[in-house]
Parts: sequence; C-alpha cells; structure tokens
Amino acid sequence: MPQPDRHITPHDALLVVDVQNDFLPGGALAVADGNRVVPSLNRHIAAFVKAGALVVATRDWHPPGHGSFTARGGPWPPHCVAGTAGAAFAPGLALPPGCLVVSKGERPDGDAYSGFDGTGLAATLRERGVQRVFVGGLATDYCVQATVLDAIKAGFATFVLSDSVRAVNAHPGDGRAATLAMQSAGAVATDLRGWAGGGTP
Repeated sequence: MPQPDRHITPHDALLVVDVQNDFLPGGALAVADGNRVVPSLNRHIAAFVKAGALVVATRDWHPPGHGSFTARGGPWPPHCVAGTAGAAFAPGLALPPGCLVVSKGERPDGDAYSGFDGTGLAATLRERGVQRVFVGGLATDYCVQATVLDAIKAGFATFVLSDSVRAVNAHPGDGRAATLAMQSAGAVATDLRGWAGGGTP
C-alpha cells in the first residue's frame, strides 16, 4: 500500500467528533478518560489551521425526549439535549473561529452516530475541495467509528487520530473491535508524528 503524502494541506479536513460535556467524566454518558483527547486534538487543530485546512466539529444535538433516550425505549440516558450545558463543547477545546459545526441527531425519532448522517457534510467537504479527512473524538466504538466508515463510503481518504480517541467499551474489547473494523474498511491510524505541520516534536 503506498504511503500517504505526509503533509497537511488545504485539501485536508480535521473532524472533531462529539467532544461534548456529557461525554466527559462526570457527564450524563461519560467516556472513560474522554477529557484526555482535548490536549492532542488542540495540537491537531492548531496544525490544521496553520495549514489552511478545514476544521469541523460534530455534536449530538438532541431534542428533549429523543428516541435514543431510555424513557423512550432507547439505549442511552438523556444526553446532549440541544442548548444545555451537557451539549456544549468541552472546556478547553480550542475550536477556531472558522470551525464548521455540524449538528446531528436533531430529529426526535432518528438517532445519528455519524457526522455524515443527514447533515450534508460529504457535499460540503467536496465543495471545499477536501480529499482527505482526519477523525478524532468520542467515542471510538460509536460516533467515531460511524463517521469514519461513512467518510470512507463517501470516497474520502480517511485517517483515525489514534492519540485523540477513546472508547465506551460497553462490552470489553468494543474499542479494539471498532479500531480493527475501521482499518479493515481502509482507514489509516496515525498520530501525525512525522507529518509536516503535524504531530508533536
């Protein structure tokens, strides 16, 4: 398999998936160590901004009584209700002024794990000349995995930021299984070390 061009360019996009308060420790649907993705994501955000690349932040943005909530027979406790503190992006997440915010799961009876599900994101990325996407955030075994698989289906070369994801692991090994599924579908794992403009010294 040929090695990718290891330069961040304006034809790349960083997708920051669902780094919201309710998914952090202490939140309504907490991911263990979910807060630890913030410092590495901030480094990646700075690198993408410097390269003139697009930064996208997806968020769950549910109405009260959403169909995924346990009170409606869904699998999850109430979380990320639109406009609440739990739905806000994590404190310290350094999203740039020009960040594209993509809201998902807005329909009362329709859940959406992927940032591409019903959002028009694929078309927006194509309009902006994006060819590769780099995905980090929460959680590896749900919204990150769904976003990565949809990005691949949409024809984008897709990278998973291995230092910037954490898993729910509702069942032991779910995160590892999701990682293998993404790689089997064609995603490449990287932390951008050694990339021009990316990674850490």
